[in-house]
Amino acid sequence: MSKIWDIAIIGSGPAGMAAALYASRAGRETVIIEKFFAGGQVFQTFHIENYPGVKSIDGPSLTDIMADQSTSFGAELMIQEIVSLDLKAQPKEIHFKNGETLLTKTIILAMGAQPKLMEVKGEEEFTGRGVSYCATCDGAFYRGKEVAVVGGGDSALEEAMFLTRFASKVSIIHRRNEFRATKIIQDRIKAQENVELITPYVVKEVVGEGKMTGLILSNRETGEERNLEAEGVFVYVGYAPNTELVTQQVECQDNYILADDRDMSTSVEGVFAAGDLRVKNLRQVVTAVADGAIAAVSADHYLNELE
Repeated sequence: MSKIWDIAIIGSGPAGMAAALYASRAGRETVIIEKFFAGGQVFQTFHIENYPGVKSIDGPSLTDIMADQSTSFGAELMIQEIVSLDLKAQPKEIHFKNGETLLTKTIILAMGAQPKLMEVKGEEEFTGRGVSYCATCDGAFYRGKEVAVVGGGDSALEEAMFLTRFASKVSIIHRRNEFRATKIIQDRIKAQENVELITPYVVKEVVGEGKMTGLILSNRETGEERNLEAEGVFVYVGYAPNTELVTQQVECQDNYILADDRDMSTSVEGVFAAGDLRVKNLRQVVTAVADGAIAAVSADHYLNELE
């Protein structure tokens, strides 16, 4: 008979790793299932300075600490690609691409979110040849070159700040005249000599031959177009939840999972949700970790009732 886990956690970002820590410390047979590598979006974050108790740290370092801690009490990390889930079965079924099936009494959904696309001409064509969604990953390739950043939130401006280390010029393109980023981040970016703020513009097209050479921009108020020379563009226009596997099985709102703030329970018994994929007002590392802890404790209480 196949092993039946107590708690299966799908996703290994901060929410998933916090859930694993609390679940395994409670003595539950716990497995973390991840498609690629541990860390989620925070792994690609250059600088974190708003996580309580940690004055300043880079994303990969924080990820390593969390991963080590989350498995230190016995939780197992499994690298597998999931093709389907049966959340209403008992035990619940997780089907992998390699044909295997994992059985579990409870599931914590913590798959996070991924960057949205601009959905403009040339974006797909030049992805990997100028178009990027991770400055931390690709910024060093643009040493001494002109690049652009699209977006107006914390992520966009923080990554633009990182790019000023390498690029000769960083143009920040935002669709509104006012940025959404916190004031301290705005002040830092405005103090940089090699940064240009371009508002209120949107990208109409990514252009180039073989590789990206520039952008065609459009003013949202006047319709005026302008050409911007740039060898790279980094896109930060929001995120979309990674919930494709479950939107037909749990109650959602705009593809974000509806979970009770008190216990992270979803519309399906024994299924909990944590982190950026659920409906919430603030998506930060600290709130993801809190979600994960609550979800794990709730799953433990649920198992106690079953037993």
